[in-house]
Amino acid sequence: MSDPTAPATRPAVLVLALSLGVTTLSVLQSLVVPSLGRIQEQLGISASAAGWVLTANLLAAAVLTPVLGRLGDLRGERPVILGILATISFGTLLAIVTESLPLLLVARILQGASYGLFPLSISALRRELPEGRLGVAMSVVSSTLAVGGVVGLVATGLLTGDDGDYRHAFWVGLGAGLVSLALVAWLLPRHPGAATGRIDWWGALVLGAGLVLLLLPLSQGPTWGWASPGTLGCLGGAVVVLAGWVVLQRRTAEPLVRPAMLTDRRTVVPNLAGLMTGIALFASFLAVLQYVQSPPEVTGYGFGAGVLEAAVVYLLPGGVLGILVAPFAGRVVSRLGALPTLIAGAGCGVVGFGLLAGLRGEPWQVIVAGLLTQLSVTVAYAALPALVVQAVHEDETGVANAVNSIARSVGQALGSTIAVTLIAAAVDPATGLPRALAFTLVALVGVVASAVVVVVAVVGLRTGTGHREDALADVEEATAGAGEWSPVSGLR
Repeated sequence: MSDPTAPATRPAVLVLALSLGVTTLSVLQSLVVPSLGRIQEQLGISASAAGWVLTANLLAAAVLTPVLGRLGDLRGERPVILGILATISFGTLLAIVTESLPLLLVARILQGASYGLFPLSISALRRELPEGRLGVAMSVVSSTLAVGGVVGLVATGLLTGDDGDYRHAFWVGLGAGLVSLALVAWLLPRHPGAATGRIDWWGALVLGAGLVLLLLPLSQGPTWGWASPGTLGCLGGAVVVLAGWVVLQRRTAEPLVRPAMLTDRRTVVPNLAGLMTGIALFASFLAVLQYVQSPPEVTGYGFGAGVLEAAVVYLLPGGVLGILVAPFAGRVVSRLGALPTLIAGAGCGVVGFGLLAGLRGEPWQVIVAGLLTQLSVTVAYAALPALVVQAVHEDETGVANAVNSIARSVGQALGSTIAVTLIAAAVDPATGLPRALAFTLVALVGVVASAVVVVVAVVGLRTGTGHREDALADVEEATAGAGEWSPVSGLR
Protein backbone atom coordinates (compact mmCIF):
# COMPACT_ATOMS: atom_id res chain seq x y z
CA MET A 1 0.00 0.00 0.00
CA SER A 2 1.25 3.51 -0.73
CA ASP A 3 2.25 5.98 1.92
CA PRO A 4 -0.91 7.33 3.58
CA THR A 5 0.47 10.86 3.37
CA ALA A 6 1.05 10.64 -0.40
CA PRO A 7 -2.18 9.82 -2.17
CA ALA A 8 -2.12 8.50 -5.70
CA THR A 9 -2.38 10.91 -8.62
CA ARG A 10 -6.02 11.47 -9.63
CA PRO A 11 -7.36 8.68 -7.40
CA ALA A 12 -10.98 9.14 -8.49
CA VAL A 13 -10.07 8.76 -12.15
CA LEU A 14 -7.85 5.78 -11.37
CA VAL A 15 -10.81 4.12 -9.65
CA LEU A 16 -12.91 4.88 -12.73
CA ALA A 17 -10.28 3.33 -15.01
CA LEU A 18 -10.05 0.12 -13.00
CA SER A 19 -13.83 0.01 -12.62
CA LEU A 20 -14.23 0.16 -16.40
CA GLY A 21 -11.81 -2.73 -16.75
CA VAL A 22 -13.73 -4.87 -14.28
CA THR A 23 -16.98 -3.85 -15.97
CA THR A 24 -15.53 -5.11 -19.24
CA LEU A 25 -14.85 -8.45 -17.58
CA SER A 26 -18.45 -8.94 -16.47
CA VAL A 27 -19.88 -7.53 -19.73
CA LEU A 28 -17.95 -10.12 -21.74
CA GLN A 29 -19.10 -12.84 -19.36
CA SER A 30 -22.79 -12.12 -19.69
CA LEU A 31 -23.45 -10.72 -23.15
CA VAL A 32 -23.16 -14.04 -25.00
CA VAL A 33 -25.69 -15.81 -22.77
CA PRO A 34 -28.88 -14.60 -24.46
CA SER A 35 -27.17 -14.69 -27.88
CA LEU A 36 -26.37 -18.40 -28.16
CA GLY A 37 -29.43 -19.03 -30.30
CA ARG A 38 -28.49 -16.22 -32.69
CA ILE A 39 -24.87 -17.44 -32.82
CA GLN A 40 -26.16 -20.87 -33.77
CA GLU A 41 -28.37 -19.47 -36.53
CA GLN A 42 -25.91 -16.94 -37.96
CA LEU A 43 -22.94 -19.30 -38.06
CA GLY A 44 -25.02 -22.29 -39.16
CA ILE A 45 -23.81 -24.52 -36.34
CA SER A 46 -25.43 -26.92 -33.90
CA ALA A 47 -26.50 -26.04 -30.37
CA SER A 48 -23.66 -28.15 -28.96
CA ALA A 49 -21.12 -26.31 -31.13
CA ALA A 50 -22.53 -22.94 -29.98
CA GLY A 51 -22.02 -24.08 -26.39
CA TRP A 52 -18.28 -24.03 -27.01
CA VAL A 53 -18.47 -20.22 -27.14
CA LEU A 54 -18.99 -20.38 -23.37
CA THR A 55 -16.86 -23.44 -22.69
CA ALA A 56 -13.76 -22.01 -24.38
CA ASN A 57 -13.97 -18.84 -22.31
CA LEU A 58 -14.41 -20.79 -19.08
CA LEU A 59 -11.45 -23.08 -19.80
CA ALA A 60 -9.18 -20.16 -20.66
CA ALA A 61 -10.17 -18.32 -17.48
CA ALA A 62 -9.45 -21.36 -15.29
CA VAL A 63 -6.00 -21.78 -16.81
CA LEU A 64 -4.95 -18.12 -16.97
CA THR A 65 -6.23 -16.63 -13.71
CA PRO A 66 -3.62 -18.11 -11.30
CA VAL A 67 -0.77 -17.31 -13.68
CA LEU A 68 -1.88 -13.72 -14.24
CA GLY A 69 -2.23 -13.15 -10.51
CA ARG A 70 1.27 -14.44 -9.90
CA LEU A 71 2.64 -12.33 -12.76
CA GLY A 72 1.13 -9.23 -11.16
CA ASP A 73 2.83 -10.03 -7.87
CA LEU A 74 6.20 -10.49 -9.56
CA ARG A 75 6.17 -7.84 -12.32
CA GLY A 76 3.81 -5.24 -10.90
CA GLU A 77 0.15 -4.69 -11.72
CA ARG A 78 0.53 -2.06 -14.48
CA PRO A 79 2.14 -4.15 -17.25
CA VAL A 80 -0.08 -7.15 -16.56
CA ILE A 81 -3.32 -5.13 -16.51
CA LEU A 82 -2.32 -3.34 -19.71
CA GLY A 83 -1.47 -6.65 -21.34
CA ILE A 84 -4.82 -8.14 -20.33
CA LEU A 85 -6.79 -5.13 -21.60
CA ALA A 86 -4.92 -5.16 -24.91
CA THR A 87 -5.49 -8.90 -25.28
CA ILE A 88 -9.22 -8.82 -24.56
CA SER A 89 -9.68 -5.76 -26.81
CA PHE A 90 -8.07 -7.63 -29.69
CA GLY A 91 -10.15 -10.70 -28.88
CA THR A 92 -13.36 -8.67 -28.81
CA LEU A 93 -12.52 -7.01 -32.13
CA LEU A 94 -11.91 -10.47 -33.57
CA ALA A 95 -15.32 -11.61 -32.26
CA ILE A 96 -16.93 -8.64 -34.03
CA VAL A 97 -15.37 -9.17 -37.46
CA THR A 98 -15.24 -12.95 -37.70
CA GLU A 99 -17.86 -15.14 -39.31
CA SER A 100 -16.09 -18.35 -38.37
CA LEU A 101 -16.73 -20.50 -35.30
CA PRO A 102 -13.02 -21.43 -34.85
CA LEU A 103 -12.01 -17.75 -34.86
CA LEU A 104 -14.88 -16.88 -32.52
CA LEU A 105 -13.57 -19.52 -30.13
CA VAL A 106 -10.08 -17.99 -30.38
CA ALA A 107 -11.64 -14.63 -29.54
CA ARG A 108 -13.40 -16.09 -26.51
CA ILE A 109 -10.16 -17.69 -25.32
CA LEU A 110 -8.43 -14.30 -25.53
CA GLN A 111 -11.33 -12.75 -23.62
CA GLY A 112 -10.81 -15.35 -20.89
CA ALA A 113 -7.77 -13.34 -19.77
CA SER A 114 -10.24 -10.73 -18.46
CA TYR A 115 -10.83 -12.82 -15.33
CA GLY A 116 -7.45 -11.63 -14.04
CA LEU A 117 -8.54 -7.97 -14.00
CA PHE A 118 -10.44 -8.04 -10.71
CA PRO A 119 -7.71 -9.40 -8.39
CA LEU A 120 -5.07 -7.26 -10.10
CA SER A 121 -7.25 -4.15 -9.77
CA ILE A 122 -7.71 -4.77 -6.05
CA SER A 123 -3.94 -5.23 -5.70
CA ALA A 124 -3.29 -1.97 -7.59
CA LEU A 125 -5.67 -0.03 -5.34
CA ARG A 126 -4.00 -1.41 -2.22
CA ARG A 127 -0.66 -0.19 -3.53
CA GLU A 128 -1.72 3.23 -4.86
CA LEU A 129 -4.34 4.62 -2.49
CA PRO A 130 -3.95 5.82 1.10
CA GLU A 131 -5.68 3.73 3.72
CA GLY A 132 -8.41 6.31 4.28
CA ARG A 133 -9.63 6.00 0.68
CA LEU A 134 -8.96 2.32 0.11
CA GLY A 135 -12.18 0.86 1.51
CA VAL A 136 -14.55 2.98 -0.59
CA ALA A 137 -12.43 2.59 -3.73
CA MET A 138 -12.28 -1.20 -3.48
CA SER A 139 -16.03 -1.42 -2.87
CA VAL A 140 -16.72 0.72 -5.94
CA VAL A 141 -14.51 -1.44 -8.16
CA SER A 142 -15.97 -4.63 -6.70
CA SER A 143 -19.56 -3.54 -7.28
CA THR A 144 -18.90 -2.95 -10.98
CA LEU A 145 -18.81 -6.71 -11.42
CA ALA A 146 -22.58 -6.60 -10.93
CA VAL A 147 -22.96 -3.44 -13.04
CA GLY A 148 -21.18 -5.05 -15.98
CA GLY A 149 -23.37 -8.11 -15.85
CA VAL A 150 -26.48 -5.96 -16.08
CA VAL A 151 -24.93 -3.90 -18.90
CA GLY A 152 -24.06 -7.06 -20.85
CA LEU A 153 -27.54 -8.55 -20.62
CA VAL A 154 -29.39 -5.35 -21.41
CA ALA A 155 -27.00 -4.43 -24.23
CA THR A 156 -27.53 -7.83 -25.80
CA GLY A 157 -31.29 -7.47 -25.54
CA LEU A 158 -31.27 -3.95 -27.02
CA LEU A 159 -28.67 -4.46 -29.76
CA THR A 160 -29.44 -8.05 -30.70
CA GLY A 161 -33.07 -8.59 -29.78
CA ASP A 162 -34.67 -11.68 -31.25
CA ASP A 163 -33.41 -11.31 -34.82
CA GLY A 164 -30.43 -8.92 -34.68
CA ASP A 165 -26.74 -9.61 -35.25
CA TYR A 166 -25.11 -11.08 -32.13
CA ARG A 167 -21.87 -9.22 -32.95
CA HIS A 168 -23.43 -5.83 -32.15
CA ALA A 169 -23.31 -6.48 -28.40
CA PHE A 170 -19.53 -6.98 -28.50
CA TRP A 171 -19.08 -3.29 -29.39
CA VAL A 172 -20.04 -2.42 -25.80
CA GLY A 173 -17.27 -4.61 -24.42
CA LEU A 174 -14.74 -3.27 -26.95
CA GLY A 175 -15.53 0.34 -26.11
CA ALA A 176 -15.23 -0.20 -22.36
CA GLY A 177 -11.98 -2.13 -22.81
CA LEU A 178 -10.31 0.50 -24.98
CA VAL A 179 -11.29 3.38 -22.71
CA SER A 180 -10.03 1.47 -19.68
CA LEU A 181 -6.78 0.66 -21.52
CA ALA A 182 -6.15 4.33 -22.24
CA LEU A 183 -6.97 5.46 -18.70
CA VAL A 184 -4.85 2.76 -17.03
CA ALA A 185 -1.90 3.59 -19.31
CA TRP A 186 -2.27 7.24 -18.31
CA LEU A 187 -2.95 6.93 -14.60
CA LEU A 188 -1.55 3.72 -13.13
CA PRO A 189 2.11 4.22 -12.10
CA ARG A 190 4.77 1.62 -12.76
CA HIS A 191 6.11 -0.14 -9.68
CA PRO A 192 8.31 -3.17 -9.19
CA GLY A 193 6.59 -6.37 -8.15
CA ALA A 194 5.63 -6.85 -4.52
CA ALA A 195 6.84 -10.47 -4.47
CA THR A 196 10.12 -12.13 -5.27
CA GLY A 197 10.83 -15.47 -6.87
CA ARG A 198 9.59 -16.96 -10.10
CA ILE A 199 6.49 -18.41 -11.68
CA ASP A 200 6.10 -22.15 -11.33
CA TRP A 201 5.46 -22.68 -15.05
CA TRP A 202 5.41 -26.45 -14.77
CA GLY A 203 2.89 -26.23 -11.96
CA ALA A 204 0.78 -23.81 -13.99
CA LEU A 205 0.94 -26.07 -17.06
CA VAL A 206 -0.04 -29.21 -15.16
CA LEU A 207 -2.82 -27.41 -13.25
CA GLY A 208 -4.16 -26.00 -16.50
CA ALA A 209 -4.17 -29.42 -18.14
CA GLY A 210 -5.97 -30.96 -15.18
CA LEU A 211 -8.62 -28.24 -15.12
CA VAL A 212 -9.22 -28.54 -18.85
CA LEU A 213 -9.65 -32.31 -18.51
CA LEU A 214 -12.11 -31.72 -15.66
CA LEU A 215 -14.15 -28.86 -17.11
CA LEU A 216 -14.30 -30.19 -20.66
CA PRO A 217 -16.46 -33.26 -19.90
CA LEU A 218 -18.54 -31.26 -17.41
CA SER A 219 -19.39 -28.82 -20.20
CA GLN A 220 -19.73 -31.31 -23.04
CA GLY A 221 -20.96 -34.41 -21.17
CA PRO A 222 -24.61 -33.99 -22.24
CA THR A 223 -23.47 -33.92 -25.87
CA TRP A 224 -20.79 -36.60 -25.73
CA GLY A 225 -22.74 -38.92 -23.43
CA TRP A 226 -21.77 -39.56 -19.82
CA ALA A 227 -20.61 -43.11 -20.52
CA SER A 228 -18.71 -42.21 -23.70
CA PRO A 229 -14.96 -42.92 -23.90
CA GLY A 230 -14.24 -39.21 -24.27
CA THR A 231 -16.10 -38.23 -21.11
CA LEU A 232 -14.76 -41.05 -18.97
CA GLY A 233 -11.27 -40.64 -20.38
CA CYS A 234 -11.18 -36.92 -19.61
CA LEU A 235 -12.52 -37.39 -16.09
CA GLY A 236 -10.05 -40.17 -15.39
CA GLY A 237 -7.26 -38.11 -16.86
CA ALA A 238 -8.26 -35.14 -14.69
CA VAL A 239 -7.94 -37.25 -11.53
CA VAL A 240 -4.49 -38.49 -12.55
CA VAL A 241 -3.17 -35.10 -13.69
CA LEU A 242 -4.49 -33.14 -10.70
CA ALA A 243 -3.11 -35.76 -8.30
CA GLY A 244 0.21 -35.47 -10.09
CA TRP A 245 0.01 -31.69 -9.76
CA VAL A 246 -0.36 -31.97 -5.96
CA VAL A 247 2.74 -34.19 -5.84
CA LEU A 248 4.61 -31.72 -8.06
CA GLN A 249 3.68 -28.80 -5.81
CA ARG A 250 4.91 -30.67 -2.75
CA ARG A 251 8.33 -31.14 -4.40
CA THR A 252 8.64 -27.58 -5.76
CA ALA A 253 10.56 -24.97 -3.77
CA GLU A 254 8.30 -22.12 -4.94
CA PRO A 255 5.00 -23.78 -5.82
CA LEU A 256 2.16 -22.03 -7.62
CA VAL A 257 -0.18 -23.09 -4.78
CA ARG A 258 0.99 -24.33 -1.40
CA PRO A 259 -0.56 -27.84 -1.06
CA ALA A 260 -1.36 -27.38 2.64
CA MET A 261 -3.62 -24.49 1.65
CA LEU A 262 -5.91 -26.87 -0.21
CA THR A 263 -6.57 -29.05 2.85
CA ASP A 264 -6.76 -26.30 5.50
CA ARG A 265 -10.35 -26.28 6.79
CA ARG A 266 -10.27 -22.46 6.77
CA THR A 267 -9.92 -22.54 2.97
CA VAL A 268 -11.99 -25.69 2.43
CA VAL A 269 -15.11 -23.92 3.77
CA PRO A 270 -15.08 -20.98 1.30
CA ASN A 271 -13.97 -23.21 -1.58
CA LEU A 272 -16.78 -25.71 -1.00
CA ALA A 273 -19.25 -22.86 -0.52
CA GLY A 274 -18.01 -21.30 -3.78
CA LEU A 275 -18.48 -24.58 -5.61
CA MET A 276 -22.07 -24.93 -4.38
CA THR A 277 -22.86 -21.27 -5.08
CA GLY A 278 -21.64 -21.72 -8.65
CA ILE A 279 -23.96 -24.69 -9.08
CA ALA A 280 -26.91 -22.71 -7.70
CA LEU A 281 -26.17 -19.70 -9.88
CA PHE A 282 -26.21 -21.62 -13.12
CA ALA A 283 -29.24 -23.68 -12.14
CA SER A 284 -31.13 -20.45 -11.51
CA PHE A 285 -30.29 -18.67 -14.73
CA LEU A 286 -30.66 -21.67 -16.99
CA ALA A 287 -34.07 -22.48 -15.55
CA VAL A 288 -35.33 -18.89 -15.71
CA LEU A 289 -34.03 -18.14 -19.21
CA GLN A 290 -35.59 -21.17 -20.87
CA TYR A 291 -38.75 -21.22 -18.76
CA VAL A 292 -39.82 -17.64 -19.48
CA GLN A 293 -39.11 -18.01 -23.22
CA SER A 294 -41.20 -21.20 -23.55
CA PRO A 295 -44.44 -20.71 -25.53
CA PRO A 296 -47.37 -21.39 -23.17
CA GLU A 297 -49.74 -22.33 -26.01
CA VAL A 298 -47.44 -25.28 -26.82
CA THR A 299 -45.98 -26.31 -23.48
CA GLY A 300 -48.67 -25.26 -21.02
CA TYR A 301 -46.14 -23.17 -19.07
CA GLY A 302 -43.85 -20.20 -19.63
CA PHE A 303 -44.58 -16.70 -20.90
CA GLY A 304 -43.30 -16.69 -24.49
CA ALA A 305 -40.77 -13.94 -23.71
CA GLY A 306 -38.27 -12.80 -26.32
CA VAL A 307 -34.57 -12.25 -25.68
CA LEU A 308 -35.03 -8.59 -24.72
CA GLU A 309 -37.97 -9.26 -22.42
CA ALA A 310 -36.20 -12.19 -20.76
CA ALA A 311 -33.15 -10.00 -20.05
CA VAL A 312 -34.92 -6.83 -18.94
CA VAL A 313 -38.00 -8.15 -17.14
CA TYR A 314 -36.74 -11.35 -15.55
CA LEU A 315 -32.95 -10.96 -15.14
CA LEU A 316 -32.39 -7.22 -14.82
CA PRO A 317 -34.22 -6.81 -11.47
CA GLY A 318 -31.87 -9.28 -9.81
CA GLY A 319 -28.88 -7.51 -11.31
CA VAL A 320 -30.10 -4.13 -10.09
CA LEU A 321 -30.63 -5.59 -6.62
CA GLY A 322 -27.06 -6.86 -6.70
CA ILE A 323 -25.82 -3.37 -7.56
CA LEU A 324 -27.75 -1.86 -4.66
CA VAL A 325 -26.69 -4.50 -2.14
CA ALA A 326 -23.00 -4.76 -3.11
CA PRO A 327 -21.76 -1.42 -1.66
CA PHE A 328 -23.16 -2.35 1.77
CA ALA A 329 -21.94 -5.93 1.78
CA GLY A 330 -18.52 -5.09 3.20
CA ARG A 331 -20.01 -3.39 6.25
CA VAL A 332 -22.39 -6.29 6.81
CA VAL A 333 -19.56 -8.81 6.68
CA SER A 334 -17.45 -6.65 8.98
CA ARG A 335 -20.20 -6.26 11.59
CA LEU A 336 -21.82 -9.70 11.50
CA GLY A 337 -18.94 -11.83 10.30
CA ALA A 338 -18.47 -13.59 6.97
CA LEU A 339 -19.98 -16.92 8.00
CA PRO A 340 -23.26 -15.56 9.47
CA THR A 341 -23.60 -13.38 6.37
CA LEU A 342 -23.02 -16.42 4.17
CA ILE A 343 -25.70 -18.36 6.07
CA ALA A 344 -28.22 -15.55 5.62
CA GLY A 345 -27.49 -15.30 1.91
CA ALA A 346 -27.72 -19.04 1.33
CA GLY A 347 -31.01 -19.06 3.25
CA CYS A 348 -32.37 -16.58 0.69
CA GLY A 349 -31.26 -19.02 -1.99
CA VAL A 350 -33.16 -21.89 -0.37
CA VAL A 351 -36.33 -19.77 -0.28
CA GLY A 352 -35.87 -18.42 -3.80
CA PHE A 353 -35.27 -21.80 -5.40
CA GLY A 354 -38.13 -23.23 -3.38
CA LEU A 355 -40.45 -20.60 -4.86
CA LEU A 356 -39.13 -21.33 -8.34
CA ALA A 357 -39.84 -25.04 -7.81
CA GLY A 358 -43.42 -24.61 -6.60
CA LEU A 359 -44.72 -21.15 -7.54
CA ARG A 360 -43.85 -19.95 -11.03
CA GLY A 361 -47.19 -19.65 -12.82
CA GLU A 362 -47.13 -15.84 -12.87
CA PRO A 363 -44.36 -13.50 -14.07
CA TRP A 364 -44.12 -11.72 -10.71
CA GLN A 365 -43.49 -15.03 -8.96
CA VAL A 366 -40.53 -15.80 -11.22
CA ILE A 367 -39.21 -12.26 -10.72
CA VAL A 368 -39.42 -12.56 -6.92
CA ALA A 369 -37.68 -15.95 -7.03
CA GLY A 370 -34.97 -14.44 -9.23
CA LEU A 371 -34.49 -11.55 -6.81
CA LEU A 372 -33.97 -13.93 -3.91
CA THR A 373 -31.57 -16.20 -5.78
CA GLN A 374 -29.53 -13.23 -7.05
CA LEU A 375 -29.46 -11.80 -3.51
CA SER A 376 -28.13 -15.16 -2.35
CA VAL A 377 -25.31 -15.12 -4.90
CA THR A 378 -24.45 -11.46 -4.24
CA VAL A 379 -24.19 -12.03 -0.48
CA ALA A 380 -22.20 -15.23 -0.95
CA TYR A 381 -19.72 -13.53 -3.25
CA ALA A 382 -19.43 -10.76 -0.66
CA ALA A 383 -18.56 -13.19 2.13
CA LEU A 384 -16.28 -15.61 0.25
CA PRO A 385 -13.35 -13.23 -0.39
CA ALA A 386 -13.31 -12.20 3.26
CA LEU A 387 -13.21 -15.86 4.34
CA VAL A 388 -10.33 -16.56 1.96
CA VAL A 389 -8.34 -13.53 3.12
CA GLN A 390 -8.89 -14.50 6.77
CA ALA A 391 -7.54 -17.97 6.08
CA VAL A 392 -4.16 -17.17 4.52
CA HIS A 393 -1.11 -15.00 4.93
CA GLU A 394 -1.00 -11.71 3.04
CA ASP A 395 1.51 -12.98 0.47
CA GLU A 396 -0.88 -15.83 -0.45
CA THR A 397 -4.02 -13.73 -0.87
CA GLY A 398 -3.89 -13.64 -4.65
CA VAL A 399 -3.37 -17.33 -5.25
CA ALA A 400 -5.88 -18.28 -2.55
CA ASN A 401 -8.56 -16.16 -4.23
CA ALA A 402 -7.57 -17.67 -7.57
CA VAL A 403 -8.21 -21.15 -6.16
CA ASN A 404 -11.59 -19.98 -4.89
CA SER A 405 -12.37 -18.57 -8.33
CA ILE A 406 -11.54 -21.94 -9.86
CA ALA A 407 -13.88 -23.64 -7.37
CA ARG A 408 -16.67 -21.30 -8.45
CA SER A 409 -15.89 -21.95 -12.13
CA VAL A 410 -16.08 -25.71 -11.60
CA GLY A 411 -19.39 -25.21 -9.79
CA GLN A 412 -20.74 -23.12 -12.64
CA ALA A 413 -19.76 -25.77 -15.18
CA LEU A 414 -21.25 -28.52 -13.02
CA GLY A 415 -24.46 -26.56 -12.44
CA SER A 416 -24.79 -25.94 -16.16
CA THR A 417 -24.28 -29.61 -16.92
CA ILE A 418 -26.81 -30.79 -14.33
CA ALA A 419 -29.42 -28.32 -15.57
CA VAL A 420 -28.87 -29.13 -19.24
CA THR A 421 -28.99 -32.87 -18.54
CA LEU A 422 -32.24 -32.63 -16.55
CA ILE A 423 -33.90 -30.40 -19.15
CA ALA A 424 -32.77 -32.56 -22.07
CA ALA A 425 -33.97 -35.73 -20.36
CA ALA A 426 -37.47 -34.29 -19.95
CA VAL A 427 -38.07 -33.24 -23.56
CA ASP A 428 -41.58 -34.08 -24.75
CA PRO A 429 -41.36 -35.82 -28.15
CA ALA A 430 -44.69 -34.30 -29.16
CA THR A 431 -43.53 -30.70 -28.75
CA GLY A 432 -39.74 -30.94 -28.80
CA LEU A 433 -39.68 -28.83 -25.64
CA PRO A 434 -39.04 -29.80 -22.00
CA ARG A 435 -41.88 -30.81 -19.70
CA ALA A 436 -42.58 -28.59 -16.69
CA LEU A 437 -41.09 -31.23 -14.37
CA ALA A 438 -37.62 -30.43 -15.71
CA PHE A 439 -37.69 -26.91 -14.27
CA THR A 440 -38.94 -28.20 -10.93
CA LEU A 441 -35.97 -30.57 -10.75
CA VAL A 442 -33.49 -27.86 -11.72
CA ALA A 443 -34.90 -25.56 -9.04
CA LEU A 444 -34.58 -28.37 -6.47
CA VAL A 445 -30.91 -28.68 -7.42
CA GLY A 446 -30.60 -25.01 -6.45
CA VAL A 447 -32.36 -25.70 -3.16
CA VAL A 448 -29.94 -28.52 -2.33
CA ALA A 449 -26.86 -26.50 -3.36
CA SER A 450 -27.95 -23.53 -1.23
CA ALA A 451 -28.71 -25.81 1.71
CA VAL A 452 -25.23 -27.30 1.47
CA VAL A 453 -23.77 -23.79 1.72
CA VAL A 454 -25.78 -23.24 4.91
CA VAL A 455 -24.49 -26.50 6.39
CA VAL A 456 -20.89 -25.77 5.43
CA ALA A 457 -21.08 -22.29 6.96
CA VAL A 458 -22.65 -23.61 10.17
CA VAL A 459 -19.87 -26.21 10.46
CA GLY A 460 -17.36 -23.42 9.92
CA LEU A 461 -18.91 -21.41 12.75
CA ARG A 462 -18.77 -24.32 15.15
CA THR A 463 -15.12 -25.06 14.35
CA GLY A 464 -14.04 -21.44 14.53
CA THR A 465 -13.29 -21.13 10.81
CA GLY A 466 -12.87 -17.61 9.53
CA HIS A 467 -11.92 -15.98 12.85
CA ARG A 468 -8.81 -13.86 12.76
CA GLU A 469 -8.04 -10.41 14.05
CA ASP A 470 -5.29 -8.47 12.28
CA ALA A 471 -4.48 -5.33 10.36
CA LEU A 472 -6.19 -6.55 7.19
CA ALA A 473 -9.70 -5.98 8.51
CA ASP A 474 -10.27 -2.86 6.39
CA VAL A 475 -9.04 -4.60 3.27
CA GLU A 476 -11.25 -7.60 3.95
CA GLU A 477 -14.30 -5.37 4.44
CA ALA A 478 -13.70 -3.64 1.12
CA THR A 479 -12.98 -6.85 -0.75
CA ALA A 480 -16.16 -8.35 0.66
CA GLY A 481 -18.08 -5.63 -1.14
CA ALA A 482 -17.81 -7.46 -4.43
CA GLY A 483 -21.23 -8.09 -5.93
CA GLU A 484 -19.93 -10.50 -8.51
CA TRP A 485 -21.93 -11.20 -11.65
CA SER A 486 -20.72 -14.55 -12.85
CA PRO A 487 -20.96 -15.99 -16.34
CA VAL A 488 -24.17 -17.78 -17.13
CA SER A 489 -24.18 -20.75 -19.43
CA GLY A 490 -26.68 -21.32 -22.19
CA LEU A 491 -28.30 -24.55 -23.28
CA ARG A 492 -26.02 -26.71 -25.37
